[in-house]
Amino acid sequence: MEQTLQDSVLVADYIKGDEKALELLINRHSHRIYSFIFSKVYDKDITEDIFQDTFIKVINTLKRGNYNEEGKFLPWVMRIAHNLVIDHFRKNARMPKFEGSDDFNIFSILGDQALNIEKQIIKDQVETDVKNLIDGLPDDQREVLIMRMYKDMSFKEIAKHTDVSINTALGRMRYAIINLRKMVEKNQIVLTN
Repeated sequence: MEQTLQDSVLVADYIKGDEKALELLINRHSHRIYSFIFSKVYDKDITEDIFQDTFIKVINTLKRGNYNEEGKFLPWVMRIAHNLVIDHFRKNARMPKFEGSDDFNIFSILGDQALNIEKQIIKDQVETDVKNLIDGLPDDQREVLIMRMYKDMSFKEIAKHTDVSINTALGRMRYAIINLRKMVEKNQIVLTN
């Protein structure tokens, strides 16, 4: 709670013109934000660029007086960084590495509703490719992946349903994603719209 309060005080001080307040905020959260970006792009130069862009956006938003995330500075900055990572991958027409995290994965591209005809055709092809990739997984991995990604079941529910430990369910998911990545690379499939 104290950390959140300090962030909001520093944000208010920066908005009032105290440049040092922003420096303190950046120093406080830079490692976490940088690590988050790097975990998605796996490239130091790209991470640096996105990190810089994130704080340019933060500064511009604060200077325009458009910041209203009361007491939630870090989650707000992380959301900006996340959006810039997605923009980076869209701009470069390739999908990110995926580790099975809930917020950023291969399936996130399948949820966009505002699609024109061309995009719909590409989306259908991507869905077909993903389905074919999933069909190529061993049964136990495919089962866990489908329960997690399509049925939105928790690992606790998956473990109970498949009569294995949570660690086994997590392991199967991890191997499913590793195997999917290998199949994507081996077959040079482009999973992007």
